[in-house]
Amino acid sequence: MRALMDDVQGGVIARWQLVELHARDHDVRRLLRRKALTPVHPGVYVGHTGRPAWGQRAWAAVLACWPAALAGASALPDHPTEGPIEVMVAVDRTVRPPAGVSVRRRADFDEQVDWAAYPPRQILAEAAIDAAAGKESTTDAYALLAGLVQRKHVRAADLARALRRRRRLRGRVLLADLLDDLGAGACSVLEREYLRRVERRHRLPAGERQAPDDADGRRSERDVLYRDFGLVVELDGRAFHDTAAARDSDGARDLAAAVERDLRTVRLATGQVIGDACVTAERIGHLLQRGGWTGAVRRCPDCPS
Repeated sequence: MRALMDDVQGGVIARWQLVELHARDHDVRRLLRRKALTPVHPGVYVGHTGRPAWGQRAWAAVLACWPAALAGASALPDHPTEGPIEVMVAVDRTVRPPAGVSVRRRADFDEQVDWAAYPPRQILAEAAIDAAAGKESTTDAYALLAGLVQRKHVRAADLARALRRRRRLRGRVLLADLLDDLGAGACSVLEREYLRRVERRHRLPAGERQAPDDADGRRSERDVLYRDFGLVVELDGRAFHDTAAARDSDGARDLAAAVERDLRTVRLATGQVIGDACVTAERIGHLLQRGGWTGAVRRCPDCPS
């Protein structure tokens, strides 16, 4: 029993598992009386009397609805630590979820589950699509999907394939648009806004996104590279550039690129991309023209007259 509880299931066990281990009702009652087991849900126990950790709550939710698997946001690497645990079960089952658990039914349940995970969970690309569909804003949905891709948990192509398998999904058209932008290489909310508001809307040439660079001897990626016109655009979100060490690294990389490859680097923040996109597009267009671009910046309906 202890090997199953502690080594596999994080200190959680279900009554049906105890029965499979030849425990009788009086054995379970004795363990509960001695506080060797504490109920989490009806018929599911944890081996201590304190507040269960999130991982124990996850195991308890899966075992309480067994056969089941973590689903949606609960199946993601950066899962919420508060709120209900999401699980999914086969579509032909009717499961009454215990307190603190939400249950969804899936027709393709067996194909959706990574049974080698502990606890079993929805395949990551599928879980990400469900979690993004449940977000209240486009920005939150894109941040979730882009974060998973940026941290290399999943590929944008895998997300796109998962979405194509969904014929009925709330916000499916919007998610397809988001994944198109993600597939184009816009790996953050700010990068997507630059792609849409600045580059596409003003008909700038298409930049190369997440372009590999080792100008300063360290491998990194450039947010947007206009290789033919000698320009790099970096989209600086505070999360990745708000320390002295990060700014020093950025500066060293920009200087090396200017000296070794004749690349000029400009860094744009949120206000320039979202709050002042038209002026930013005009100025980026001028820089591209200096580098040899023969096109013209297209005025959009929001451009000042």
